[in-house]
Parts: sequence; C-alpha cells; structure tokens
Amino acid sequence: MRRVVVTGLGALTPIGNTVQAYLEGLQNGVSGANLITQFDASKFKTQFACEVKDFKIEDHLHRRVSRRLDRFSQFAMVVAEEAMQDSGLDLEKIDLDKAGVIWATGIGGLHTLEDEVETFLNGDGTPRYSPFVIPKIIGDIAAGHISIKYGFRGVNYSTVSACASSSHAMTNAFDYIRLGRADIVITGGSEATVARLCIGGFNSMKALSTRNDDFKTASRPFDLDRDGFVLGEGAAGLILEEYEHAKKRGAKIYAEIVGAGATADAHHITAPHPEGIGARNVMKMALNDAKMNPTEIDYVNVHGTSTPLGDLAETKAIQQVFGDHAYNMNISSTKSMTGHLLGAAGAIEAVAGILAINHNFVPPTINHFTDDPALDNKLNLTFNQAQEREVNAILSNTFGFGGHNSSVIFRKIK
Repeated sequence: MRRVVVTGLGALTPIGNTVQAYLEGLQNGVSGANLITQFDASKFKTQFACEVKDFKIEDHLHRRVSRRLDRFSQFAMVVAEEAMQDSGLDLEKIDLDKAGVIWATGIGGLHTLEDEVETFLNGDGTPRYSPFVIPKIIGDIAAGHISIKYGFRGVNYSTVSACASSSHAMTNAFDYIRLGRADIVITGGSEATVARLCIGGFNSMKALSTRNDDFKTASRPFDLDRDGFVLGEGAAGLILEEYEHAKKRGAKIYAEIVGAGATADAHHITAPHPEGIGARNVMKMALNDAKMNPTEIDYVNVHGTSTPLGDLAETKAIQQVFGDHAYNMNISSTKSMTGHLLGAAGAIEAVAGILAINHNFVPPTINHFTDDPALDNKLNLTFNQAQEREVNAILSNTFGFGGHNSSVIFRKIK
C-alpha cells in the first residue's frame, strides 16, 4: 500500500488561533478556560468553558460567505485555509479529481439550531426560518464548503462518532490515500458547542466540571479531585498526501501517518468499559496496522477528559498494551489546556502530537495537584510542565459516547 504523509496543518484552539500560537500554548502549559461569553451562564451549574478567543470571522471570510455558515463551519474554513497555505499546494498542478475532503463534527450547527428555534418560539407562530437554516445545521456541510472553495472533486463526506469523529475522519482519509483512491485529502474536525443546550445537557448528565470558582484549573486529568470535563470549541485541519506525490513537488513533510484503529466498547452509551477493553483493543489494532512494536512509541496523547471513570480505564488499557514500556514513554492529556473539543478533539490532538514530533517536546497535563492512589504513580503523565525529549512516534487516542474508540499513529518520516 502507498505511504501517507502530513504536509499541512491548521489550528484554531482555545489556547491559540494559529498553529504557531497553539504550539506556544502547548509549550507553556496555558489554560484556555474562562467564564462563558457567548451566553448568560449565570444560572447554569457550569459557567465556564474553553472558548476560542479574539476570533472575528470577517478577518477570514467575506460576509456573503460567512453568513451562510454556522460557527463550526466557519472554524472549518479557517483551519482548512491555514493548512492549505502551509502545504504549498498549487491547485493548477494537482489532479482535482483525486483530491478530497473528509471532515468531522460531533454535533454540527448547534448555534444555528438554537437561534432559529428561539426566534420561532418568540414569534407569533408564523414560520420565518432562514433559507440557510438546514444547510447551516447539518453536520456534513463543512466538508462541502471546503471542497467547493478549492474545487476538490474527489471523496467528500463527514464522519460523526461523538468525540472520536475527527480521528475516524483522519483514519478514513489515510485509507483513501493508501488504497490509491485519492492523492490528497483535507481532513480534520471542527466543533462549536459552547451553547446553552450543550452546557445544560452535559450538566444534566453530571459530565462537566462545576469548579466555577477555580475554572482555570478545572480540567484536571488524572488528578484525585477531577470532577468532569471542560467543554471546548475550535478546529484543526491536516493535509494528508501520498508520499511520492508530496516528495515530487518538494513539500515539507511534518510526519507520516502509519497506523490507525477503530473499535467499540459495546458496554454503555456514555461510560467507558471499566477495564478499558475497547481502548486496549484499538491501540493494539493501530500498532498492528503500523507494524510497530509498542516500544517504538514515545508519547501517547490520551483521551484523558478529566472524568473519574474515563481516566482510570484508559491508563489501565495503556498498561495492558505497553507493559513495562508504559513507564518509559510520556503520557499526557492536552485537554487539560484546551478543554474537550468533542468531535474536533482527535484533530487538534493529532496536531499536538505532530508538533511534538517536530519540536521534540511533550505537552504537559496541567492542573495536577493531588495524586490519585488508583493510578500507577510510576507512569510519566507529564504533569504541569512540558518535557523535552526526542519524539519519533506518537499514538493519539479519542473515545466517544456510544463506545466509539479510535487510535492514530504518526511517526517521524524515515
């Protein structure tokens, strides 16, 4: 099968609105949490989130375009453009029939849905919906807008698998290229769910942290006092390209994607299997796909959402897969900084891993105060400060409601 490499990156995150700013946030252990600005959250159990800051869509898109896009699609267009510019692709020199888009979102156009329903309920019952309402809400639409902008006529769709969505999108893009069905795929994910329905719904499930008086440190993966995840928003995009195609045009190559896996817990709609069976199996599947020994992995970017059950189950799975090597590699959760971007989590965490490979550092798990006796304290969970080390290969985990599990492996190009 053909080799697949990463030749462009884009990022719009709660700790930086470009790839460079995101890198600096990761290196410095910045918390992206703040009090919610997008609506009045004073009556909600959780009043904070990791929002994208200082974002003005008019700096990126003309109003005639942006007004037809929900916030999640706006994010997608911005990171796709950064990734395309970064890749140096010349649209006049590539086969547009073999260039595609596989995007992801977990929820889709939630802001548009809320706004349109509220307008209707506050009216006299006469329907006055925008003609753009359906195209703005549906989850596949970001992929469509990206393909239209660049004229990509190849594969085009979106994946929806909750928090595993963008990892599955990257996996599918990887498969399309290595099987010869595409030469180039823009892949990644975007999510914009800092909204009343999402905060309120997750609060009802008791899934979110409620640390309103100390929100900067609320996302505490692996800490004894972790009390739920912090919702985030943003996007990341990657240009995946067939290796010989990239080499022929002299492209910069960030990393090679070498393996991926997808499994199900088949256990519970929202809770992970307590022994991490699905997580264990998906990491093994990705390693087998990559034809790699577990000892070749230097860094695992964990799902690590800061929930009592999830963090424990994932570390159990890691130790089952990696054995004694689990003590030699680094493990960290960048969600401690960015919050949980749901369907975009896999993409922004893949970018974090690729940056680790290119800059030889491991992003920290910030906000660690108290060891959890249920966790093995010999694991290097990269607490509170980034660590310098040579990073040749990383494995990124994302797991979603419904029992969806995804792992992706990136490696320094050889």
